[in-house]
Amino acid sequence: MAIQWFPGHMNTARKQVAETMAKVDLVIEVVDARLPLSSSNPMIEPMRRLRQRPALKVLNKADLADPRLNKIWLEWFKSQPGTEAVLLGEDNKIQGAKLIPQLCQALAPHRDGEEKPLRAMIVGIPNVGKSTLINHLAKRKIAKVADTPGVTKMQQRVETLAGMILYDTPGLMWPKVQNEDSGYRLAMAGSIGRNAYDEVDVALYAIETLVERYPQLLLDRYKLKDLLGDAEPLFELIGKKRGAMLSGGRIDTQKTADMILTEFRSGTLGRITLETPDDFLEMPVYDPNDEVELPDPDL
Repeated sequence: MAIQWFPGHMNTARKQVAETMAKVDLVIEVVDARLPLSSSNPMIEPMRRLRQRPALKVLNKADLADPRLNKIWLEWFKSQPGTEAVLLGEDNKIQGAKLIPQLCQALAPHRDGEEKPLRAMIVGIPNVGKSTLINHLAKRKIAKVADTPGVTKMQQRVETLAGMILYDTPGLMWPKVQNEDSGYRLAMAGSIGRNAYDEVDVALYAIETLVERYPQLLLDRYKLKDLLGDAEPLFELIGKKRGAMLSGGRIDTQKTADMILTEFRSGTLGRITLETPDDFLEMPVYDPNDEVELPDPDL
């Protein structure tokens, strides 16, 4: 499933990001801790490297992710050139947000004080929590928060009490997600518009993933005796157990799929991480042959 979801405003946003990259000191990229690399926009990396800008990766929604894999992903990002990383979730939102200005300052020590305030651009795919982070850093409600991807459509400039200048950008996807697993994971997390995928197909992928990586959570949540067989019979059994039925004893597949995806996204299924760094050793998240528009280095 090669996901393609690139609304018109995102093309404008991509150009804005390229232009803004030239006037900031660093990039803060917010990713989903449950799918850290699949939710990292591969268009950002060549842009920031071209400008030689350091990056702070904020692994948001860490309270919904597997604690063991949170640590693994945190260290993996920190091992990348010019990159720092931090975990952020409901269980440590205040503490995590307080660390961000300190980490940014360490990445750009030459920018300090009123005359040379530190300038950072916040980027991320849709529905990953950028607006919530902006509001916490600004200590006031500035950015609109919603569960629907693509709400923020305009770039805005925000000054924080800590003396930082933040450039908030719209949630930005890349034109085509070539990695099939990444496409399914992004759909599971609700990071792309619902018109770009089939919920039943994604729910079946979710069941396959849980059987492979978190079988006990699946057994416990839906009170299943075993996980034998393919995903489709398990999907139907879950629908029956939850009363998602139509007339004639048929499964309401749409209701069942919505329920499974909602329970994953909310954390009701448990703390789940869909990928590890090893998953990308042979299959990149992005096809380098795809066209990526880079800013002119002379601008």
